[in-house]
Amino acid sequence: MAPSPPRILIIGAGSRGRAYARAIQSSTDGIVTAVAEPNEYKRRHFGQLFIWGSQGLPSEGTQFDDWHAFVAYEENRRARILAGEKDVPLGVDAAFVCVLDEMHREVVLGLAKLGGLHIMCEKPLATTLRDCVDMYKALRTNTDAGGEQMVFSIGHVLRYSPHNMLLRKLLLQDRVIGDVLSVVHTEPVGWWHFTHSYVRGNWRRESTSAPSLLTKSCHDIDVLLWLLCSPGSHLSAQHDQTPHLPSTVSSSGSLQYFKRNRKPAAAGTATNCLSCPIESSCKYSAKRIYLTQDEFGLDANNTDWPVNVVVPDIESYADKNMAKETLLRELAKDYDSGTPSLEVEQRNWFGRCVYESDNDVCDEQIVTITWDDDPVSSSPDVAHGAMSRDMDVLLPDRMRGRGSKTATFHMVAQTNKICQRYTNLYGVDGEVFADSSTITIHDFRTGETTTHHPRNEDRGHGGGDLGLTRQFVLAVDRVKNHGWSTDRAQTELVGCTLEEVMRSHAMVFCAEEARKNKKVVDWAMWWQEHVEAHMLTAVYAGGPRIGRKSKRYFDFQIVHAKRQHVPCYMCDDVGHVVATRADVIT
Repeated sequence: MAPSPPRILIIGAGSRGRAYARAIQSSTDGIVTAVAEPNEYKRRHFGQLFIWGSQGLPSEGTQFDDWHAFVAYEENRRARILAGEKDVPLGVDAAFVCVLDEMHREVVLGLAKLGGLHIMCEKPLATTLRDCVDMYKALRTNTDAGGEQMVFSIGHVLRYSPHNMLLRKLLLQDRVIGDVLSVVHTEPVGWWHFTHSYVRGNWRRESTSAPSLLTKSCHDIDVLLWLLCSPGSHLSAQHDQTPHLPSTVSSSGSLQYFKRNRKPAAAGTATNCLSCPIESSCKYSAKRIYLTQDEFGLDANNTDWPVNVVVPDIESYADKNMAKETLLRELAKDYDSGTPSLEVEQRNWFGRCVYESDNDVCDEQIVTITWDDDPVSSSPDVAHGAMSRDMDVLLPDRMRGRGSKTATFHMVAQTNKICQRYTNLYGVDGEVFADSSTITIHDFRTGETTTHHPRNEDRGHGGGDLGLTRQFVLAVDRVKNHGWSTDRAQTELVGCTLEEVMRSHAMVFCAEEARKNKKVVDWAMWWQEHVEAHMLTAVYAGGPRIGRKSKRYFDFQIVHAKRQHVPCYMCDDVGHVVATRADVIT
């Protein structure tokens, strides 16, 4: 433990908030010191588990009804310090934002306006592209007293599992199959898991949440871009740091199964499982899923997910029969044609027939991303050896991860596996199959097959929850206690820039546009029109006064100016333009 360990606020005491709190306790030197949660039971139970203990009582600054209450308290606390008041409680160094997806924007904007806090936001960043851009702009203004941008991380936990970290090293650093030509990545959501979250639960309607590609699979898209877009800069200073950006995006998918025309005739007019004549034989019976299912049901003594999503305080019932009665009572709740639509939209209906729900998000979707050849023209080998060396020998060095390639992502609901992703990768020298526990490499050159068994630290995304939490809190600690700049901590420890977060989220929205319009989208043109133009407009509104705190932003814009010929400027420390795009490229 550091003499002054990072102090952490958790905003949202649901399953994700608890997962990150457990990870902070078990694998970092940070301490959870405060929670913001409107549900009184969740807030109190969280505090007993992670802050004041089962026998203790909350003290000043340790619990808040919501994030607004925290911001008001923190503003007052800082004012007390400035006024010279003695014995003011310590504040927090960082916040984990674990509220509902549609609330991310307002919470992050509120914290950024407060300023001076490192932020980790659960995925997705936001539910609309415009909100993502707004958050990007706000996070760039979230600075410390010296004007440095605070550390930011997104809940793309797949980047941080030991399995995926090893896979990336094998592909990009060890180059075990040479240049990657094709990737086929599958997320099997799970036949009953999909009904819990995307037919009956929070993420069932695009209008109240977002497309399932975003809410379920944005970190799958992120992993593909992490493997195929962003290699150079994180591996070796000798590699080109310009990301190899995609060329085209296309997608197809729909709500195929969970709709009224698939309802068994024998179910008749029933709209709730507990009143359905075929409930006992239906695999989607809510009674079966939440009560009698092996491992996940209440009868298996499970009071965690998914049961506690239906009844948040289920573990507070000492009498098991009372807990069962409460669960069944909640599952029996239903609505009819006379129920106001707003009431239907604003809550979950976990006992509702999966064929009679108001869901509309895709239960199957395929996304295809392509890249064109984009060799590094500045490579010394190319500049000085092209005329004297055999091109067959030269080409692999010249392309080195920047050749044409294709990635296909498949999200599918009807699977036995629950989120146990698997990936096939095909390269010029071999192929790789990676599932949730192994990585198998077939080498075309030697004929050998090698299997790796990465450690699985935790059930939470194969250790990804622990890994992300560990790296973020370590970054906060290095800045707080060891004199690191936030830029260094962001790059070396978090390993993901705000720009990469924007790119992977934008890719999801681009894929959705391609799906709905049944077209192949030119990525560079789409990015420039829908993302970059809005970021630049916001930056230069009223004059290009940016200052030194935007170094990472300008690095990002310079890259895109080179590749896409969009306006880009560099500023001196007081915000005056000192270079144009042409100067930068030269």
